[in-house]
Amino acid sequence: MTLDAALQIATSRSSSIQASEATVRGSSDVVVKAGQLPNPTLNLSVQDLPINGSQAFTIGQDNFTMRGIGIQQEWVSADKRRLQTALANRAVDRDKSTYLGKVAEIRQQTAMAWLNAIYAKKAVALSQALVDHLSLELTARQASYRGAKGTAVDVAQANLTLGNARDELINAQQDEKTALIALSRWTAAGNVLEVAGDPPELESQVSSLSVEQLDQVQPALIAARSAISLADADTDVTRSNRSPNWTWGLTYFKRGGNFSDYVSVGVSIPLPINRRNVEDRDVEQKSEMGTQARLTYEDTERQVVADIQSLTAKLASGRERLANVKQTVLPAAAQKVALANAAYRSGAGTLSDALDARHTQLEANLQVLNLERQVSLVWAQLEYQVLPPDLTASQ
Repeated sequence: MTLDAALQIATSRSSSIQASEATVRGSSDVVVKAGQLPNPTLNLSVQDLPINGSQAFTIGQDNFTMRGIGIQQEWVSADKRRLQTALANRAVDRDKSTYLGKVAEIRQQTAMAWLNAIYAKKAVALSQALVDHLSLELTARQASYRGAKGTAVDVAQANLTLGNARDELINAQQDEKTALIALSRWTAAGNVLEVAGDPPELESQVSSLSVEQLDQVQPALIAARSAISLADADTDVTRSNRSPNWTWGLTYFKRGGNFSDYVSVGVSIPLPINRRNVEDRDVEQKSEMGTQARLTYEDTERQVVADIQSLTAKLASGRERLANVKQTVLPAAAQKVALANAAYRSGAGTLSDALDARHTQLEANLQVLNLERQVSLVWAQLEYQVLPPDLTASQ
């Protein structure tokens, strides 16, 4: 499984992402509802029904008894319905920001799991090479000892070193299995048996993005910005509710016998006689929620920028360390191997020296590999905390 394949599979199969998508679909379904008038109310009634005397509980005989059927409709102005629709749309944007945050989290965790797996695979290969080399070294020292050119201490030391290397190999193999299990968890692709491909170049453009650009691709900032829009839309709806909705009603009354029928028309108007302490308080409360959202955004922005700067500094330092090790330690180890081999071939050196030099080189390669693994994880934390612009734009 390559890194690109892992990312694609993880985002397409993640249950948490699918759950967020379901939330977005659910909130989108109520947008149309927000702009509709409330359902009308059907009223059925019997008025002035006698309860004693010869006409008790009879309908259609007493001239006062009426059967009524009517309808009532609460009227919400077009402006109010427009504001309610805007609020519903802002709620959808909030749920979309939650979805984008989940996508970013899955991508970051998947990338880190894949990097752990690929470097664990490389560590197994190097550890195996070290064990193979030390096995040869043990054989050589045993032969030297039998030829009276070595000592029992040399053989014992070679045995000890080989045992430690085999232990490291077992540990490296366990690390690889654990890393593949973690990758399988994020990709939901059954048991991933092996990773393929090369680690990506440890280059990131995230640190060069402006705050305005981060607003479009960084999920935490997208969520904080959508919270402001939602709070403002909620305040607008609450402010519009300072003007109450009127309810209109029409009722037809049927009388018995030859008595005349009636029609009643009416309107109910709520009286906001205590607007200062009721409706205005609601507006103030919603307004303060908007203030809270803006302050939260400012804090989130500072945190995001600080995190990016910190990870950028760590990545730069790690790359500098890698460059130093590759320019000094690895060439020095390779030169030591070349010199030891040349000395052995010329008779000026020993096989033991040549094997020791190769041992040192393999350990240096493991050191570099572990450092690359650490730096790559820092890179993944930086690179995958933002989303591709085409993904956020599609939302």
